[in-house]
Order: sequence, then C-alpha cells, then structure tokens
Amino acid sequence: MTALPFPLAETPEPLAEEAGRKLLTGEVEFLKGVVAMNGLPPADRLEVCFAGRSNVGKSSLINALTGRRAIARTSNTPGRTQEINYFTVGESHYLVDLPGYGFAKAPVPVVEKWQRLLKSYLSGRATLRRAFLLIDMRHGVKPVDAEIIDLLNKSAVTFQVVLTKADKLSGPEQEKTLAQVRAALAKHPAAFPELVVTSSEKGTGIPTLRAIIAGLT
Repeated sequence: MTALPFPLAETPEPLAEEAGRKLLTGEVEFLKGVVAMNGLPPADRLEVCFAGRSNVGKSSLINALTGRRAIARTSNTPGRTQEINYFTVGESHYLVDLPGYGFAKAPVPVVEKWQRLLKSYLSGRATLRRAFLLIDMRHGVKPVDAEIIDLLNKSAVTFQVVLTKADKLSGPEQEKTLAQVRAALAKHPAAFPELVVTSSEKGTGIPTLRAIIAGLT
C-alpha cells in the first residue's frame, strides 16, 4: 500500500505532549504589535509564525494553544489584525501572529503595506523556524492561499499546513478537503510533509501542534 503524501502528524508521545503543554501554557505574554521591520524585537530566540487568510481562525488557535481565552484578539471582521503581533513564550520562544491576508476590509494601500511587511518578515527573519499556514477545512486551499504558499517557497521558509475548524465537517468531507490540500502542496518543496488537523473549539489537534512547536530546535 502506497503511503499518502502529506500524512497527518502522529499523536505525540506522552513526554512530548507534556513538554508542549508546559511550554505553550506557561508564561505567555503579548509583547508588541509591529507595523514595520525596524520595530521587530531582537532575534534572540526561536520563533514560529502563524499565517492564514482573514477569518481562518488564527487568533482562536493561538488562544487554544496557550490555554487562554483572549491572549490573541478574535473578530468576525476580516482584516482586523493589521500588525505582526509578537507573543513571548517563557524565555525561549516567540509566537508570531501575522496579518490576515485576502478579503481584508481595508483600503488597497493599507493591504499593500501589509503584504510588503509580510514579505520582508518572511525573507529576513533568521530565527524563524517554521511558518504554520492555516487553511479552513471547510474550504481547502483557495487562490489567495496559493499566493502565500508561493511567497513562503520563494522565501525558503519551511511551512506546515494546519487545517482549522475540523469540527464543522464530517469525516468524509474532511477526507475530500485533505485530498485537495495534498494535491495543492505536491509541487512545493518548502512544505513540511505532515498536516495537522485542528479544532480550537473542540481541542482537536492542539496537543499535537504544541508538541511540534516544542520539538523545534
């Protein structure tokens, strides 16, 4: 039997799961919102970033990972997150919430400014270990997602797809989306070869993603 490309990430071993839980639910604080590259904090620790189109559930996922209700702002208005938001995780990690892309209710010059900042960040941050690209499981990879995938490839940033809102779909519907995502990623060498399926509401996949982050070096 041929193995599927981009299999689902395995459930972590108990020690890895606990390490992830301790890291992500420990001392996590909002540090700052950044609107220009010269505002970035010192590159003195490992960092991971979360990218996704507007309303994909980035803030909800960060809240779930950290065990907080509202450390990251959530909104039903696309495009509310207009900055690169930095969170400190103890003294060892940064979590970075990138501006939502696509369908942003903002003037074109503002959107273009976000896009330039995003490109500069991805290509110029030496301590960035992985970008987590959030894809809404109900919709799969859309053209606007394909654009950010191309940007991640060109920036030589390893990215891993995290599917959100899995609780909104049945098992067969999930499999259909997974097949579409796998096909979309097939030609992208920067894509990490495992997918993570999550539900911030139900807690699905949260221990797995925590363990992945804690295991990065």
